[in-house]
Amino acid sequence: TVKATAVSITSTQISCVGTAVAAREAALGTAVTTHAQALSSAYSTRATELAGAYSNTTAKTLQAGVKVSWADFNKSVRSATGSWKKSRDAAWTAFKTAVKACKATADVTDSTNSSAEVSGQ
Repeated sequence: TVKATAVSITSTQISCVGTAVAAREAALGTAVTTHAQALSSAYSTRATELAGAYSNTTAKTLQAGVKVSWADFNKSVRSATGSWKKSRDAAWTAFKTAVKACKATADVTDSTNSSAEVSGQ
């Protein structure tokens, strides 16, 4: 038989985890904003480059311009996604380190929800 034990969680531990959660969420918020700005910039640049491509008068120069526009766009989106993932992972790593220092049980963290985090577009 397994005997259930009551775990005592102090208000100090709860407050400590709360501070770690707040820091994580602030870092994630900043990272999401940066990611969104990078994606917006990628779309804006693509629009400008495509407008330039379609100002050409031959199919050959048009196609070359379109190819460059989309290649630049894909590179920008990959870079933005990579930066988001690094920032996201850093925020969660810092959170986990901070929570360990709180010496609190998993009962007072929301780490089980980390899989719901946006993975990147």
